[in-house]
Amino acid sequence: MSSQRAEVGDVPATTRYYEAVIAHLTTLHNESMAAVREAAALVADQIAADRLVYVYGPGGHSNLAAQEIFSRAGGLMHVSAILDLATMLSSGGQYSKHMERLPGYGRIVMNEYGIGEGDLLILVNAYGINAALIDAALRAKELGATTIGVSSVQHAANTTPDHPARHPSKLNLHDVVDVSVDSKVPIGDAILRIEGVDELTGPISTFANAFLLNSIVVETLSILAARGIAPPVFRSGNAPGGDEVNERFRARFRGRIRHL
Repeated sequence: MSSQRAEVGDVPATTRYYEAVIAHLTTLHNESMAAVREAAALVADQIAADRLVYVYGPGGHSNLAAQEIFSRAGGLMHVSAILDLATMLSSGGQYSKHMERLPGYGRIVMNEYGIGEGDLLILVNAYGINAALIDAALRAKELGATTIGVSSVQHAANTTPDHPARHPSKLNLHDVVDVSVDSKVPIGDAILRIEGVDELTGPISTFANAFLLNSIVVETLSILAARGIAPPVFRSGNAPGGDEVNERFRARFRGRIRHL
């Protein structure tokens, strides 16, 4: 199983890490795709109505998830990333940790970005427990938004109720959102053991989040294509004609997407 640790052996560490990552992605492909398709159906409905899809990944490296499918070659132009600086590592590792654990902060972010009735919000966090994350999910639902969560069910379920990162309610993201996509990240994220090194290394969560989010994107495009809808998709600005293709649609989203 992908959740098993990659153990010491004669195989090079890079090979063992590669094999563990591939095994994890294979498990996600085999076990999480039904939820991916359910999430994609919600995204497709939103885009068909020419509405934005918000993505928020509060907490350290989980912020990378929001950036992964925003303004991205091959990505949906309707995606609006919530890039709140407080939980980003650019503000400092310790500061980011304290902010993602601050009760009430996620509610402020939802209010600041104007999340409201009929919006769709994708929340991404490897562990699915931190206070900013849970507050964002709860506030979004209070405001009438539909929520999709991408997080590890086993990580949340096996994190003690008194962990300092937890929301005061002790809720898990997968208990709160309308659709939960399980990233199956093991406890602690790192999956590789190297002889002579006390701690595990080789994190898996960024691979898992990127694969699941981009799977939602490609499934969304497949659904829309079957409906005869061709939504705007970014072409890399470094590819021939990329700037011209993207500029055709930018005016449509200026003023709607904060970080465009």
